[in-house]
Amino acid sequence: MGIRASKQPKAQVLLLGLDNAGKSTLLYKLKHNACVSTVPTIGFNVEMLEARKNRKNVTLTVWDVGGQGKMREHWKSFHPDTAAVVFVVDSSDGKRLDEARRELENTLRSDQLWGRPLILLANKQDVNGALTATEIKDKFNLRKICSGRDWFVQPCSASTGFGVEEAFRRVVHMVKLPSESGAMKDNIKETVHYLRGNSRY
Repeated sequence: MGIRASKQPKAQVLLLGLDNAGKSTLLYKLKHNACVSTVPTIGFNVEMLEARKNRKNVTLTVWDVGGQGKMREHWKSFHPDTAAVVFVVDSSDGKRLDEARRELENTLRSDQLWGRPLILLANKQDVNGALTATEIKDKFNLRKICSGRDWFVQPCSASTGFGVEEAFRRVVHMVKLPSESGAMKDNIKETVHYLRGNSRY
């Protein structure tokens, strides 16, 4: 796989959101088509996903970074070379929507993420009382905070699988592939090295 994958275009996708939004559950539902009971992510998970874009095979490296308060200060260390941001929101937790919106706004202010597409996943649609994708879009004022970048809101449920494949297809469609496939070949090693050297969690 290493030789074949090395010739494919590669892109890094950043999977963010508050703790308990469902990021890891979404990632493993997508990777293994299984509903995995996860514990809070202390640090990060990383998975390689294969997809097709413009009739070519592409490899997406998805970084799922913990969403607890102490982890959010490390989000910025994942910004370099990110080709798309996927932000997961617990649509059923109205009390934390303002907190989620603030964290998303802070993330999108990063110069390193300028112009990168945003896919906002309105997760937990299977829970009674969950806000719709349209309500989430309005609540987050996405037209304003996403000025200058492509964006999309996808309703989904990590636990049932509803909307998960559609969300992934949207990410693949919107992701910005690097002009040179080798540009990020050492990025995983560099990021892990950076985090080990700077982590205090």
